[in-house]
Amino acid sequence: MKELEKRKNIRLKEYNYSEEGYYFVTICTKDRKNIFSKIEKCRGDHWSSVLTQNGKIIDMYIKEIEEVYKNIKIDEYIIMPNHVHILMNINKNENITLSRIIQQFKGKTTKEIRYPVWQKSFYEHIVRNEKEYIKIKEYIINNPENWEKDKYY
Repeated sequence: MKELEKRKNIRLKEYNYSEEGYYFVTICTKDRKNIFSKIEKCRGDHWSSVLTQNGKIIDMYIKEIEEVYKNIKIDEYIIMPNHVHILMNINKNENITLSRIIQQFKGKTTKEIRYPVWQKSFYEHIVRNEKEYIKIKEYIINNPENWEKDKYY
């Protein structure tokens, strides 16, 4: 029997992911399937992410994160056809790690949707300064406009 290949850990080894600060998270759908939204032109040259039923479930559970974790603030997010971007702030260290938050979010949404929708793991970036924060927030807001150029397209 062939031994399974060990997945590469993409987290910083020495970093405490329950640390106060801003985190930029990207979670992709399994096999990058377009199941959460459709990108449509809505006003002039403005593009918008129009949620599917699955996307509405994702939206509901993103909003629930702040209710479940009182130390978390969702600052910005976008639900794209095959991925989700979330800019969140951990504003008080309560030993709840970023991985735990995302694991529970993915578990709840998968249970609600009733079939596996997520790829394993997720991408994260620790926001280090205000300039980076502004750039990431603008990226999230403008993501529908840039969908066809997006690396997840």
